[in-house]
Amino acid sequence: MPAPQRAGIPAANMPTEAPLDMPVQSLAHFNRRTRHKDPQARFALATWLARFSVFGGGLALTIYGAHEMYKVVEVGGVTLLKWALLVLFVGNFSWISIAFTAGVVGFLWLLFHRRRQPALPEMLGARTAVVMPIYNEAPSRVFAAVQAMFEDVERSGLGSNFDWFFLSDTTNPDIWIAEERAFLALRARLPDGTRIFYRHRPKNTSRKSGNIADFVMHWGAAYEHMVVLDADSLMTGRSIVMLAAAMEADPDSGIIQTLPLIINRNTLFARVQQFAARVYGPVIGAGLACWMGRDGNYWGHNAIIRTKAFADTCGLPTLSGKPPFGGHILSHDFVEAALIHRAGWAVYMLPLLGGSYEESPPSLIDVSTRDRRWAQGNLQHIRVVPAKGLHLASRQHFMTGIFGYLASPLWMAQLIVGIVLVFQASYIRPEYFTADFALFPTWPRFDAKRSLDLFTLTMSILLAPKLFGYFIALIDGEVRRGCGGAIRLTLSTLLEIILSALLAPIMMLIQTGHVLNILFGFDTGWDPQRRDDGSIPFKAIARRHRSHVALGVLSLIAGLLISPSLVAWMSPTIAGLVLAIFLSWASGQRSIGLALRRVGLLTTPEETAPPTIASRSNGLAEALAAEGRDEGDALKIVHSDAQFRATHETFLPAAPRRRKGEMTPERAMAEAKLNDAETIEDASAWLNGRERMVLLHDRALIDLLARLPATQEQMPREEIAAAE
Repeated sequence: MPAPQRAGIPAANMPTEAPLDMPVQSLAHFNRRTRHKDPQARFALATWLARFSVFGGGLALTIYGAHEMYKVVEVGGVTLLKWALLVLFVGNFSWISIAFTAGVVGFLWLLFHRRRQPALPEMLGARTAVVMPIYNEAPSRVFAAVQAMFEDVERSGLGSNFDWFFLSDTTNPDIWIAEERAFLALRARLPDGTRIFYRHRPKNTSRKSGNIADFVMHWGAAYEHMVVLDADSLMTGRSIVMLAAAMEADPDSGIIQTLPLIINRNTLFARVQQFAARVYGPVIGAGLACWMGRDGNYWGHNAIIRTKAFADTCGLPTLSGKPPFGGHILSHDFVEAALIHRAGWAVYMLPLLGGSYEESPPSLIDVSTRDRRWAQGNLQHIRVVPAKGLHLASRQHFMTGIFGYLASPLWMAQLIVGIVLVFQASYIRPEYFTADFALFPTWPRFDAKRSLDLFTLTMSILLAPKLFGYFIALIDGEVRRGCGGAIRLTLSTLLEIILSALLAPIMMLIQTGHVLNILFGFDTGWDPQRRDDGSIPFKAIARRHRSHVALGVLSLIAGLLISPSLVAWMSPTIAGLVLAIFLSWASGQRSIGLALRRVGLLTTPEETAPPTIASRSNGLAEALAAEGRDEGDALKIVHSDAQFRATHETFLPAAPRRRKGEMTPERAMAEAKLNDAETIEDASAWLNGRERMVLLHDRALIDLLARLPATQEQMPREEIAAAE
């Protein structure tokens, strides 16, 4: 419950603390006898049949592909370069084979399972915290989303079982103060706003995982479950309530994950992602859910977690050594799922629950920026895979994530080796008769027909999951109509396939660069993600992709010199690279995305008939943004509004006692500048971002700020004379 309200000051921003111990887990040791006993973890026929189909079928396809590739290259003898081509092909082919067999399983499962909506429970016995970590986000958008979700849960009649938390790690002082004002305004707008809370951490130690862990260690004991959101998450009240009911009904569950759909996107690139997630995503999600069973994974948001189990098992260790492979674990969600499952708790997904949404980056450059962080986090899991006691499925999840990024340099290496082989056959005079006696010469050639057949098989396997999703959407009347009808659905699918094929080689080079940077020891930062639909300056786009275009042009020229058939074979790759600047520019254009929407292409059911909660959230966000509170000078706001200043001070944690003589440079500079400032304008102009953050955390410095006059006219005459 909230702390008692003091006279003249609003209620405390957080409830009374209810601490939970969250010990750091060991990756080198694990006592199996401490595992939670899950009676449902015994042999499940359906899950094992799905696993046999996915991994057994993937292995069979890989063996067949390897055999066919060997037959392609064995003509005339297998050289070292041909062996390299064979190995690289097998690595890439195995990856797409498992994706194909998982798609087959998901497709078959969806054919025989229609979405059934069970009734909402009449009551819930447990209390659930809904937590939204935020980091330098536009307050109008995130506070509007939580208000929409809060209202939707209230309509279920079960709202009293849920408390809502903004967990801020914001480092921009202006946004921090805007968050506090938005929080106070949100509480005032809602009839029962006392169940909404806000906490800001002075230091964002361990980033999002540290943010969640801080909440669990201070308030976790008050809540049996927590629904974890991202700053771009949106979930219907039904979805949140059903997650809580599912966890109550399954006392052995540790994490239950939903399948989020992408909404609210307008740029070309984001709309391609939105369409792909809506049409192909259910097939992929169903396939994952089938073979994972209760040995699943966690994607870090739009999921419910058993709080005590999480606290007991998910304290993340710091990896030895320096980043990028040491230090804080970046991709924490996979590791948390593996650790909680190691302790015996079930982790699984509800792919048909519905009502779970997220957003996506607006352009190719934005997604590549996010991808750099994800690449480092996933490659860092190389250090976690050997951890003691992990379930085999958890290790598979890690390897899938790791190979998701290693696939790009493997693909690039395969292309390079293939080009070298064609160049060798075309320009380097072969030694037809070797030193060893032979009746016939050694001809450097390939089996052309078998090569074409293998290429066709590879393309079919690569595209099949998309076609499965297209077929499921086609036979589902609601989805088909929501995508504009059968003709527009078909045209949209073809457009998505073409654009994805053109963008794939660009992402290959970008991800290869990420992997090489990480392997050479370069660490990544944690910049806030752009979530709007704004475009990037064309000069920045050209600078970012000029090397990709140069490589595409060189590949085209070299291909024409070597063999026109090579150009035809590599045409999608070459076209994507040559057009990289244009494609990247177009990807971030809102006008192109909206033009396609007007003609009914790349539309989704959630766009044709927006969910009520999305319309409510978007409307609130526009109204709040129009008020102008997202922007503003934090120092001037705190200075000018005495009531807000007093409230802000009550939000601050108790300051640790400072030893005399100890002072950070930022605090010393902030105090010196405040003492030199004659007006608030001086202070605002002189203090930098770090000094502002120190000031806004320090009650003594806030008092100095408050004493400054707004203008020189308000200064005492003796001070004006002294200044002159």
